[in-house]
Amino acid sequence: MEQIQDLGGPAQPLLALQGLIKHFPIKGGLFGRTVAKVRAVDGVSFSVCKGETLGIVGESGCGKSTTARLLMRLMEPDAGSMIFDGQAVGEPRAGGISLRDYRRQVQMVFQDSYASLNPRLPIEDSIAFGPLVHGTPREEARQRARELLAAVGLSPQQFARRYPHELSGGQRQRVNIARALALRPRMVILDEPVSALDKSVEAQVLNLLVELKEQFGLTYVFISHDLNVVQFISDRVLVMYLGEVVEIGPVEAIYDRPAHPYTRALLASRPSMDPARRRLAPPLTGDPPNPVNPPSGCRFRTRCAFAEEVCARSKPTLAAVEGGHLAACHMADPASGHSRAGREVAAA
Repeated sequence: MEQIQDLGGPAQPLLALQGLIKHFPIKGGLFGRTVAKVRAVDGVSFSVCKGETLGIVGESGCGKSTTARLLMRLMEPDAGSMIFDGQAVGEPRAGGISLRDYRRQVQMVFQDSYASLNPRLPIEDSIAFGPLVHGTPREEARQRARELLAAVGLSPQQFARRYPHELSGGQRQRVNIARALALRPRMVILDEPVSALDKSVEAQVLNLLVELKEQFGLTYVFISHDLNVVQFISDRVLVMYLGEVVEIGPVEAIYDRPAHPYTRALLASRPSMDPARRRLAPPLTGDPPNPVNPPSGCRFRTRCAFAEEVCARSKPTLAAVEGGHLAACHMADPASGHSRAGREVAAA
């Protein structure tokens, strides 16, 4: 478990999670009782520092988007705690921050740019809707919407009164970014924000996100399956597998010296432009296990070439490895009893 430190001042994490759990019940039988649970997020702990971009990567079904919705509190966690800038989220009576105030400071950009917008509202009204709900006068809200349209590279005179179906995918995503910034949040959660765009538009939107982060002093949680995009925009990277965190640390350390076999397989799956470095064999075989009944111990052991008895017997915890990051692998823990423990993991 990643240790959360520095509980005061500028060094205090903007968002700190401990033991976040979200299971989805499966109903069955004559009376519709819960017969099993999908372990979508199973004990996730990490922190997001002020002003950084934390990238979250992993295969489809690993729990990335569920984690994003838990961060936004679009769904309630079954267990765990969320601390936003020193205040417990959703516990105003205990001195924490209410969900209304939390959602004003934390906004989200979704993957589907068209479904995220109301097709019956002009672009200007969609952006101004949030401030209106939070009590901003109508004229001030519309003025803010026009300023944000200009900030994301869309001329207010040309686009303010258009409807979503009149825009391209890249333009709609710029509108969604502007809408997320309308309440002047401190943190923005971006769930696959460029995956539906072609590469030329993707690059423009990524550069825009970098500029807006600097301009507005934002903190990002950036979720993507594209490892190259995450490497470009992130300061730190968190790798998820089957609802758990398996590696987290600075982007340079993880991309240069990945410690977890799953992280190495993900990085090896990237296509290479050098014919001499292209792989003929897949770096990882098999499908992820069923999240309803995950393997005992290390959840990656059923697909890992270095799995041993200790991997089935005990669950690995996040341990510090060379390079300044943390990995949940018995090979990274010298005291685990794994035959490769303490050796050069990256060369395993």
